[in-house]
Order: sequence, then C-alpha cells, then structure tokens
Amino acid sequence: MQTTTLKSDLEIKNDVLSELKYEPAVKTTDIGVLVKDRTVTLTGYATSYGEKRAAVMATKRVAGVRAVADNIEVKFPQALARTDGAIATAAANHLEWESWTIPAGCVQITVSDGWITLEGQVEWQYQKEAAEHAVHGLSGVNGVFNSIVIKPKVDASNVKAAILAAFERNALVDGAGITVSTVGSKVTLTGNVRNYAERDEAVRIAWAAPGVLAVENKITVEWL
Repeated sequence: MQTTTLKSDLEIKNDVLSELKYEPAVKTTDIGVLVKDRTVTLTGYATSYGEKRAAVMATKRVAGVRAVADNIEVKFPQALARTDGAIATAAANHLEWESWTIPAGCVQITVSDGWITLEGQVEWQYQKEAAEHAVHGLSGVNGVFNSIVIKPKVDASNVKAAILAAFERNALVDGAGITVSTVGSKVTLTGNVRNYAERDEAVRIAWAAPGVLAVENKITVEWL
C-alpha cells in the first residue's frame, strides 16, 4: 500500500475548496469550509438538495479527509419554490419512469415542508438507492428520508463467501484490510481503508450480495 504524509488542516481546506470549485454541480461562493483535525465542516447554502449532496460527495473525494459534517442549508430561489403537492406529483412521476429498476407500487411517497419520505418494500439495496436518486434532485426538495425496507427473496447462506470473492475481483478495494462477518442476512464490515471511495465501494459490494438484508459499516478511513 502506498504511503503518503498526512496533510495539514490548511492543505485539506484548500484541496476541498478546489474540489468544490471543480465540481460543476456546486456553487462554491455559497458554501464555506472549516477543517479541524482533518474533519471537514461544510456550511452555507445550496440552491437544491442535489447541490448539497454533490458538495458532500466532492468533499469525501479529497485525500486526507477523515470525516465530514454537513451543515449546508437548502435555500431555494423563488423561481424554484414548489408546493408539497407539486413535489409529490413530480416524485411519483419520476418513480414511474424508473419502473425498469423499481417495481410499480413498491414505494410510497409522502411530502411535508419540502421533505420527501419514501416507504415501502423492495428486494435489493440498489432499488432502494435508485428510488432516492430518482427524487433527490427535484426542484423544491429540502431532503429525503429513505425508509424503504429491503426484503430479499433469496437464501443468505453464502453471503460471506460471495462478498469476499467480489472483493478479490474488485480493483478499487483492498480486501486484506476489511473483515466480513455475517449473522443470517446481516453483514458487518470492519477494518481500515485508504479513502472514502474504497469504503463506499466495499459497502456497495456487501449490499449487492444475494440475500443481504442489512449492512453495518464499521470501516474507518485511515490515510497512510
């Protein structure tokens, strides 16, 4: 594993600001960056929930970031303001357009004060994520509560072996640094990885295993 010198808080701040500026979905003039002990706090305003998410994801991409605190508020221009009813209708339409991924009737939508709550039941984690992705970028949305439940229909007896094999095939994950334990259909991941991208990929692989109902992510990011 390649070793690098740990960055100072100032270096991390400058890199985060550069990454936010590089990300076209983010308006850096409205977002502030504070760094202490390699933990980044994002403050200020975003014009949409999608921009808020993009800022957090961009920050996680920066080498040396240990943790991210998201204090960004969503503040819409008047032209983008929408009623809860309009948001609910738009969300329902977008879920229908994703019917090739999300079976019709599986997800119910509730909207209150611009917050979308998704409920229902699907078989796979990627379907739960697809439902949230379909609605989080809608105009007028302050945030999304994803309360969709995963109910697999397949046996979970070979989950651990499937995940470990996937780690070995994957170019982004160093499986040697991750321990996989299972109890029934629940997977727990522990260990250290090099960056957030590797951590997220490990979690994605765990959720992709047939029969997985829950994933507890205890992986820590250690920039070595």
